[in-house]
Amino acid sequence: MSIDFEGKYNNWEKVDPGELFSAPTIKKEANPKLNIIKFLEKEARDADYIVLWLDCDREGENICFEVLDIVLPVMRRSGNRQDVVFRAHFSAITDKDINAALNSVGKPNENESQCVDARQDLDLRLGCAFTRFQTKYFQGKYGDLDSSLISYGPCQTPTLGFCVDRHDKIQSFKPEPFWMIDVSVKCPNNGPSITLEWARGRIFEQPVAKMYLSIIKENKIAVIENILKKEKTKQRPQALNTVEMLRVASASLGIGPQQAMQSAEHLYTRGYISYPRTETTHYPENFDFRSSLSQQTKSRSWGDSASTLLSQGITKPRKGSDAGDHPPITPMLCATEQEVGHDNWRLYEYIVRHFIASLSPDCTYLHTVINFKLAEESFSCTGNSPLKPGFTEVMPWHSINDQQTLPTLTEGGKCEVEKTNLLERKTSPPDYLTESELIMLMEKHGIGTDASIPTHINNIGQRNYVTVISGRKLQPTNLGIMLVHGYKKIDPDLALPTMRSAVEKQLNLIALGKAKYTDVLKHAVTIFQQKFHYFVAHVTSMDSLFEVTFTPLSESGKPMSRCGKCRRFMKYISAAPPRLYCNTCDETYDLPPKTNVKLYKELKCPLDEFELLVCSTGTNGKTYTLCPYCYNHPPFRDMKKASGCNSCTHPGCEHSLSSLGVSPCMTCETGILVLDPTSSPKWKLACNDNRCPTVVTLFQHAHRIGVTEETCEKCSAYELAVDFHKDKTPLENKETKHKGCIFCDQIFSSLIKLKHARLAVKRRPASKGRGRGRGRGKKPPKDKMSQLAAYFV
Repeated sequence: MSIDFEGKYNNWEKVDPGELFSAPTIKKEANPKLNIIKFLEKEARDADYIVLWLDCDREGENICFEVLDIVLPVMRRSGNRQDVVFRAHFSAITDKDINAALNSVGKPNENESQCVDARQDLDLRLGCAFTRFQTKYFQGKYGDLDSSLISYGPCQTPTLGFCVDRHDKIQSFKPEPFWMIDVSVKCPNNGPSITLEWARGRIFEQPVAKMYLSIIKENKIAVIENILKKEKTKQRPQALNTVEMLRVASASLGIGPQQAMQSAEHLYTRGYISYPRTETTHYPENFDFRSSLSQQTKSRSWGDSASTLLSQGITKPRKGSDAGDHPPITPMLCATEQEVGHDNWRLYEYIVRHFIASLSPDCTYLHTVINFKLAEESFSCTGNSPLKPGFTEVMPWHSINDQQTLPTLTEGGKCEVEKTNLLERKTSPPDYLTESELIMLMEKHGIGTDASIPTHINNIGQRNYVTVISGRKLQPTNLGIMLVHGYKKIDPDLALPTMRSAVEKQLNLIALGKAKYTDVLKHAVTIFQQKFHYFVAHVTSMDSLFEVTFTPLSESGKPMSRCGKCRRFMKYISAAPPRLYCNTCDETYDLPPKTNVKLYKELKCPLDEFELLVCSTGTNGKTYTLCPYCYNHPPFRDMKKASGCNSCTHPGCEHSLSSLGVSPCMTCETGILVLDPTSSPKWKLACNDNRCPTVVTLFQHAHRIGVTEETCEKCSAYELAVDFHKDKTPLENKETKHKGCIFCDQIFSSLIKLKHARLAVKRRPASKGRGRGRGRGKKPPKDKMSQLAAYFV
């Protein structure tokens, strides 16, 4: 289920964004075409009891109650909810875990469910109100924002704020010169040369640095003052939780948080790992380590390490934190790269190695420091040598490497100075935040949950607020920078993490049963409603920043087509969202996203005199004509907004569906196959539903094609009249003209080919329905459609 406003409040044009803070909300099926509600109701009619097997976190508890609202009214057994409802808690899809959960069922937690409801309600109102206002305000003024949506989110914006803060530090950084003394000495008895580190480190005054250099150069012998050796330990890792998995995936594997989470879910649903969304880093007391390790002994990569632990004994894991949600992420089955795929394998390999390492001994090494005296100045050199590799055998990237091979020296010994140099350097600014650093900042400040952190990071990239550069670093764009600076100029709380942290603490009181759902939600909504009205009243402060950075609509784009009102040229603005802007009328007309747009022979729409455009999704895509005004203001009731001429039901226009429609689409069953008049000489039909990829390639050597008023007696499709080139006609006796149904006519059916176009929008699952315009109500017989489907496949 998903939360949304009631129908009329989803109209951006007719509803003031400020009304959304008090608008009624409803819960509706997230994907109605899947018919999940009907399926649950059907299954529940013969049920006496229900056991809820949902994710064991707050979102899972929320889904539990969504399911109960659907099934309890239709279940066969009536009575107290406490008697028929049970909740199973599990962390992995294995026989052992499932049986254990079934033997210890409990009850769903309504407080945790209400906590999620409150967060969803607040985020919906807050995000939609700010997003609608910002988008309409700024896109109506500037042409190069390059973002189709200027969104705000209570978690998304503080996440962006971290990136912009680092950017500001980089921009304000002023490099400062400093000097270091570099000394290299030759060990006795023809020993190796080693580089020494000066105890004073860096000197920021050149005369002082030169003074020390001259003093040191007067001495040619460095005396070994003492040698310190100490055995040190590098601790094995704690148990793996979601945040650490995402951090390592980005920093070490080069996998973004969103992709890493998708891979983890893929591995979980196939039983290879335990539940991947957890904040816990402490194994349960009764965790069966031997069983999990035994599974991994089959692996060629780390099987020996797992076998060694089983034979020599498992080291007690480090104590971590128990968040009370799920056990840490662990492997459940042994897999191969061929079974899970290359990208999933890389994450799976890390999870397994981390698990084995958390049960292995610590790594021990010898840390040696040799201190020198040279002209009363102290120098030193350090080195590490491994003693026991411990967990680094299975995580070799953590192994101790010799930083500098230290020779065998004795206290009081003397080394000859080979060179002494004064090095000039400059302080360097901090680098842009990496994804792994951002993940740690979000966890530290309580921004998002372990499950939602990847989504928030992904969103600021999709909105063009940041770009991912080399090293998985996040560089803010001008749009992202101006937004954060604008928020801080008007109301800093809107971009700071402290506000979200405070809200999360209040929501947590609901989950703990210490506060009422209605009280917490009302209090939070009231605060943000006041902040929204203050933001609207002072948005000119943010606008002053945009004016300096972005180009006004009147100065953006290039002339393309004439306006039907003033007859002057409108400018085409290709940056997202694409649109036409009339400077004279001061009006903007949206265009289809991710399409190539050009003028169509200077032809005009018969309704409004706007010049027609041709939109194409590429060489292998669909092409259709549209009127800019009709695309934004449909002239007929049965024509949806954002539709081209191929969906227009104008009875007299030669470019409309009424003139060019052929038959219902056999793929999506909601669209109509329409002749593309711009496709000559490679004629084709295309479905007028933008989410359907169906394209029917017609005749390659036709001079002219038209859609007649006659319909096929077999399938009810409109017949085509074709005029072939006389030199390449497929007709007998060099005939050039032929009329018939492209599906049923023997000549035509052998010349057509079905293919799928590249779409400008994501395709959604189709639902059955009747066609529009030409072909309405004339659904071909099932047997005929089956023949067509079989033919095309």
